[in-house]
Amino acid sequence: MSILIGILIFCVIVVVHELGHLIVAKKNGILVPEFQVGFGPKLCSFKRGETEYSFRLIPFGGACKMLGEDGESDDERAYTNKKPWARFATIFAGPFFNFILAFVLAVIVISIVGYDPCVVTSVTKGSTVEAAGLQSGDVITNFDGDGISIGRELYIYFNFNELENRSYQITYERDGKKYTTAFTPELNRSYKLGFSYMNDDNPCKIGSLVKGGVLDLAGIRVDDIIVGINGTEIASGKEFFEYIQANPLDGSEVQFTVQRGSEVKTLALTPEFVETYIAGFTYNYGGREKTGPLGVLKYSAVEVKYWIVNTYKSLGQIFKGKVTADDFGGPVRIVSELENTVEETKSDGILYVILNLMNWAILLSANLGVMNLLPIPALDGGRLVFIIIELIRGKPVPPEKEGLVHAIGIVLLMALMVFVFFNDIRNVFFR
Repeated sequence: MSILIGILIFCVIVVVHELGHLIVAKKNGILVPEFQVGFGPKLCSFKRGETEYSFRLIPFGGACKMLGEDGESDDERAYTNKKPWARFATIFAGPFFNFILAFVLAVIVISIVGYDPCVVTSVTKGSTVEAAGLQSGDVITNFDGDGISIGRELYIYFNFNELENRSYQITYERDGKKYTTAFTPELNRSYKLGFSYMNDDNPCKIGSLVKGGVLDLAGIRVDDIIVGINGTEIASGKEFFEYIQANPLDGSEVQFTVQRGSEVKTLALTPEFVETYIAGFTYNYGGREKTGPLGVLKYSAVEVKYWIVNTYKSLGQIFKGKVTADDFGGPVRIVSELENTVEETKSDGILYVILNLMNWAILLSANLGVMNLLPIPALDGGRLVFIIIELIRGKPVPPEKEGLVHAIGIVLLMALMVFVFFNDIRNVFFR
């Protein structure tokens, strides 16, 4: 079932992407001989106008085949014979339609369950941030110059930026009024297990892992759920937080129970002594709050922006050397995560299963849009680069040279796909 769901989600996202190319190509008078869903042998097809719409055996992917796309043509309706801006719009439309799909899905999800405001849930007594005036219930709208509309945006900030011994500015709302203050994080010397989670009433899910940290080395993964510690059952992030507050880690071995899908296991772990600068407050990272029609539109746009920014920042970690082979995932891992999502939410009813799958579709659609805009040969972004070069030079790059660059890009992408596939198999089935 999870495989079928994964295929369906992936197909919808890819078809919408290719549909973007198709619609804008036709608007610009470009002839599209074939629009195909999937690859491999043709299963069935029908023709409408001058375009044949075909469905193929392998349901991964699709293509909008434009006349002259891979070579020169004398036909005035050929892709290569259109002006640069017409070609630019046609290529850009694919990723843009992925962002539109993500937005539409976000509208549905947020209209039903609401958005996650960045509400302060607790402030450490005697901390510098308490002295600066921050209180529980305040809504953070800006942190260190980054606009904050939802709790997950602040989570991204903390995930990609370690706090330092310097002043940080916070803007927050309280009783309808805005306030701005500043604080300097405090150096915290404590024992850690190396992960983050949400301090709320939802299951205590692993939000992120410190590379080389205790949980990371123990084989724990993001989205695993903490269900117990030292024999005490944990039903939520709030319960875990309260347990740690009452029983601080001190370097002694702890019995850590986690759930992954239907599998539950207990590990004996020894916390690691670390020195880090801490903010001194916790905030809402997943709890939802309903909003009106205009709010739904606003926070749906924020949702898409969140995943776009998250994708770009995650890619940036590659160049900083903070990403390992285990972090790369493809279809196999996605299907595995979808299966976990279904297992975790099916007890809440079919509506919540569908909503969580839609959240996955939002993530994947925004991710595909971003990835396709990267300036990599063979991807839409690579083709856009050649059009921009043409606009700057006043003439196109010779087709044979551009074709060679894209051919090399295809080979490299195929090699990456093979690597990701086998990496998925290793991580999903042999860890």
